[in-house]
Amino acid sequence: MEEFYIDCDGIKLHAKIERPENSEKCPLCILIHGFTGHMEEEHIISVKDAMIDTGVAVLRVEMYGHGGSEGEFRKHTLYKWVTNALAVVEYAKKLDFVTELYLCGHSQGGLLTMLVGGMCPDELKGIIPMSPAWMIPDGARQGHILDMDFDPKHIPEVLDSWGLVLDGDYVRTAQTIHVEDEIARYEGPVLIVHGAADPVVPFAYVDKAVKLYKDAKLVLIEDADHCFGGKLNELADAVRSFFE
Repeated sequence: MEEFYIDCDGIKLHAKIERPENSEKCPLCILIHGFTGHMEEEHIISVKDAMIDTGVAVLRVEMYGHGGSEGEFRKHTLYKWVTNALAVVEYAKKLDFVTELYLCGHSQGGLLTMLVGGMCPDELKGIIPMSPAWMIPDGARQGHILDMDFDPKHIPEVLDSWGLVLDGDYVRTAQTIHVEDEIARYEGPVLIVHGAADPVVPFAYVDKAVKLYKDAKLVLIEDADHCFGGKLNELADAVRSFFE
């Protein structure tokens, strides 16, 4: 395992890369956490281990304001995360051992995976959105995020809910994002993994995504919550099957 930083317009993104044993060349999957998350969460580690089991190297990266990366959490936006992810894709493309490139993310990282998939369809062999938080842009436009209601035409300078503080720019940028546009641009294989008991991401968004993608499979894990607590083996099996 190698630990380092990837530069994104002067912001250092904390990264770790692991390769399967005895692999001179192999596929690589970029793996990204969710909102408030980091690369050492149990569900991220389970997915990473499953990928390595199938001969896929994994590049875990923490986005702006999260984990060991630079940037202040309250100032992070989906725009900044998209810029981060594009820089990581560019970095991964230059690694000489990589034969194919994949992207996987959880929750807000799953939404990011859907967005970047449409932006980089020629670079990404497949994408894996897990519990993808597609509802964020809709919530921003409707005036409801983090169980906080606001006037979507007069966005507060600060959002303060769940003990979390975000600048209003988080909402302003999210309002402009239309995920359907990026779904339409991506024609490669898509695996969506979702917990049937997820209290955060409504199933309707997952169901809609599966229907809109040209080549998508849904693995719905019974009794699994947003982070697949108690169901990590099922999560790992779903990811392992995608690559096998």
